[in-house]
Amino acid sequence: MAAVGGSNCSRAAGLGLAALLKAGTPAAMRQVLDGVYAHTPPGVVKFNDVVVSSGEGCWITTSDGRRFLDMSSGIGAVSTGHCHPAVVEAVRRQAGRVVHAQQNVFGAHEAMVDLYDRLFSVLPSSLDTFFLANSGAEAVDNAVKVARAATGRQNIIAFEGGFHGRTLGSMALTSSKTIYRQGFGPLMPGVHIAPYPYCLHCKAQAARGHAGYPSLEEQAAAAAEAAAGCDTGSGSGGKATADEGPRAPPRDISCCGGPLESLEWMLSTQTHPSDTAAVILEPVLGEGGFLVPPPGFMQGLRRLCSKHGILLIADEVQSGAGRTGRWWGHQHWLPEAAASGSSSGSGSGSGAAADGLPDILVFAKGIASGYPLAGLAVRRELVGAERMPPGTLGGTYGANAVACAAASATIDVISREGLVANSAARGAQLMAGLAKLAAELPPGLIADIRGRGLMVGVEFGGATAGGARFSPPAKGVASAITRACAARDMLLLTAGARECVRFLPPLTISPAEVDQALGVFREACREVLRG
Repeated sequence: MAAVGGSNCSRAAGLGLAALLKAGTPAAMRQVLDGVYAHTPPGVVKFNDVVVSSGEGCWITTSDGRRFLDMSSGIGAVSTGHCHPAVVEAVRRQAGRVVHAQQNVFGAHEAMVDLYDRLFSVLPSSLDTFFLANSGAEAVDNAVKVARAATGRQNIIAFEGGFHGRTLGSMALTSSKTIYRQGFGPLMPGVHIAPYPYCLHCKAQAARGHAGYPSLEEQAAAAAEAAAGCDTGSGSGGKATADEGPRAPPRDISCCGGPLESLEWMLSTQTHPSDTAAVILEPVLGEGGFLVPPPGFMQGLRRLCSKHGILLIADEVQSGAGRTGRWWGHQHWLPEAAASGSSSGSGSGSGAAADGLPDILVFAKGIASGYPLAGLAVRRELVGAERMPPGTLGGTYGANAVACAAASATIDVISREGLVANSAARGAQLMAGLAKLAAELPPGLIADIRGRGLMVGVEFGGATAGGARFSPPAKGVASAITRACAARDMLLLTAGARECVRFLPPLTISPAEVDQALGVFREACREVLRG
């Protein structure tokens, strides 16, 4: 492969990689990857050394003929599965009509009009104004712009473990791993990072012997109960039911309340409320380890924001579009029916429905089945012309016509096929199977199973004795598990700075495919954890 990219390679002929790939052998694929990597910055991490040829449903086929069960779905982007026929047809049809009708040049295009109708039907009613962009990071940057303009304040509070993007703006809000910010400072000023309730590692929990933290069986039972009683919303196909699972009484986390106290202290010591435009968080932390907020945290955060006229931004890039067994992740804790008709606070953060809901919602990833579309849903009064006059928002490829068509088809598929309900039911099935696996292993090796719907995380620990809930795991165990899964033709990703993996399959996954994933994961855990 010495000729690839070297002096013997004619520039006019290109690199010759595509021709080489036609051999369809593992050796050819390895040579092609070497050529690709030689012309790709090493900062672009590659988790699996394969070349993808095609995808269908929950499956990926590589150029050398291997088939992988995809439990990553493009980091949650391929919500309706790879190449869902309805999405493919919508894209094909739109590509033959108009590909790009730039949103600032034209008032709208037909695919954008169709998408607005659908967004209005699935988003909270108070979030009635939309801005469309390309990626989650770009949408987060614009959410910060809106918050600052709407309030006249500059500071933003984010949470430890949050991931909000890789742009210079969104990177400043990201703290799930240092690698995302390493060497890129100075970052956007005015950002403050607050503690997030990572209750498994809370010192108050440890002091109580984790008496306030549910067992793995109780967590799985809680997921089954949530699925069985899930009001999945518009077009969901009815209530979700879990197929199996332990029937221990469900129990949720008993939180010490420290994170909310720390946030209030931050408003007294680091960023005065009158200087604080917004608080941003993921309803379920994604890259930070798939952490679910404890009872009362989201409601308390909403009340605190309303009290001080601070906007609440829900980053639903990964947790939205049916991923958690609700249309939007925040709806587990901030249902629209609970929104208050008035607010005790003052300022731009206290609109008619602000007490019970986010003021700004950021969406991307699964909203368009892998096509590059993202956006904001905001309360209309936050983006009036007196605050954000014409010209303050825009972007060349935002509201791209093909991406809009893909998003409309995605929303239709999620609603028509009951994928919100399926996410809740399959997530409960997955968590029940993981709890059963944990019981088969020495105590402590699987330290935690958490999540909502098909956003499920597993955290590994070390072997424990005497009823202890957690001891430190071997370094690198999560990556070793993902490699063992890949060797068995299943794609799985790690999550966060601790030893965690995440299950993030397409929402179309079947009960049989969940069982298959559990079987592969069981074999990988036995290989790695029992060494």
